[in-house]
Amino acid sequence: MQQETYNYRVVRQFAVMTVVWGIVGMLVGVIIAAQLAFPTLTDGISWLSYGRLRPLHTNAVIFAFGGSALFATSYYVVQRTCQARLFGGPLVGFTFWGWQLIIVLAAVTLPLGITSGKEYAELEWPIDILIAVVWVCYAVVFFGTIVKRKVSHIYVANWFYGAFILTVALLHIVNSMVIPVTPTKAYSLYPGAIDAMVQWWYGHNAVGFFLTAGFLGMMYYFVPKQAGRPVYSYRLSVVHFWALISTYMWAGPHHLHYTALPDWAQSVGMLFSLILLAPSWGGMINGIMTLSGAWHKLRTDPILKFLIVSLSFYGMSTFEGPMMSIKTVNALSHYTDWTIGHVHSGALGWVAMVSVGAIYFLLPKLFGRPAMYSTRLVETHFWIATIGVVLYIASMWIAGVMQGLMWRAVNADGTLTYAFIESVERTYPYYYVRLLGGLLFLGGMFLMAFNMVKTMAGAQSADDAIHAPAAH
Repeated sequence: MQQETYNYRVVRQFAVMTVVWGIVGMLVGVIIAAQLAFPTLTDGISWLSYGRLRPLHTNAVIFAFGGSALFATSYYVVQRTCQARLFGGPLVGFTFWGWQLIIVLAAVTLPLGITSGKEYAELEWPIDILIAVVWVCYAVVFFGTIVKRKVSHIYVANWFYGAFILTVALLHIVNSMVIPVTPTKAYSLYPGAIDAMVQWWYGHNAVGFFLTAGFLGMMYYFVPKQAGRPVYSYRLSVVHFWALISTYMWAGPHHLHYTALPDWAQSVGMLFSLILLAPSWGGMINGIMTLSGAWHKLRTDPILKFLIVSLSFYGMSTFEGPMMSIKTVNALSHYTDWTIGHVHSGALGWVAMVSVGAIYFLLPKLFGRPAMYSTRLVETHFWIATIGVVLYIASMWIAGVMQGLMWRAVNADGTLTYAFIESVERTYPYYYVRLLGGLLFLGGMFLMAFNMVKTMAGAQSADDAIHAPAAH
């Protein structure tokens, strides 16, 4: 009956590809982490060089892995909370196949060096147009479903998903305004410092809306569902929504401290970044406090562990971000590996962990199974991933602060105490630790893929097999 009522086909497709692209994106991440630890690893192979693979890694983990998770969960949540089948008919399938085509085109063009050179917006203009087309279809499907809803109330998760969809469309289209020269090359419509300002208005809001608002929509549905408790404060969730989306748009200039951007613009970015701490922590507290009366479930429910630990990382990275936006702190942190640690506390600790928890929640329901093939493997995945994240971000924090202090150290006569190469040499031990952390997180994704395939195949639960009495 439910299969007829709701369109689960596209949710299944995106859920499976979330795991597939997670492995691909994180594998590329491990390769470039290995290149920093072992600089001659891929010498002479241009399409495997760090400069080519790094944008491939960011695009794969943000838009392929994260994007697929957002498509899967938003399509599931909007149907369940609106009690209506997805609107749009063939447009629904088009959003899946169109998004996969975009990912494949990115995977081909970026290693070949076909790039605009703009952070998180490296893809050239023909692919940018395709992204805009697919995204508009996504908006039509999502908002069309809300319009045809069977209940009057629009649940808060849909507000977050809706804001993410609309804002990402605006960001992408404005930042991608270019003058095409050839099918693989175009030049930005904006000059100099204005181009930098527009790019980081886009770049930071890719974090703010793609990697925050969308995943908060995920959190507001899956945490209460898995905990079996209502949201701690629905009123706070609404305040959280409006405060977050009205503030985030102004924070981008903090990426451009001490540059050609006017000082007042830098200060505006810093101010709004500091204000952001309040709604961010309000949302984090709201999510964690949803477990009030159900804390005991954390002992036995690894999916809930993923979801709640992701919120802890969300709180940590949204404290760290405003702190790093303060000009005096930024003077130490900018261009160092501290920034890399901060990004990954958000990307791995928050985005990946909440996505993994949500997909583990969805898979049995989408394939008509009572539970995942092995809850023990989910538990193992949780601990491997958590240890991996901690190793990764702690090593980068320490390396970053060390780099910042070495670069600004001066002798009594005003000359630099250290040559740049000395800071690189001192960083190597931390690169080895980061590589280990990345390998652990990637290993967890392989466990997830195995568990997913066995669940889809309807294999007997591994946990049942463990506890089954011996045959006589």
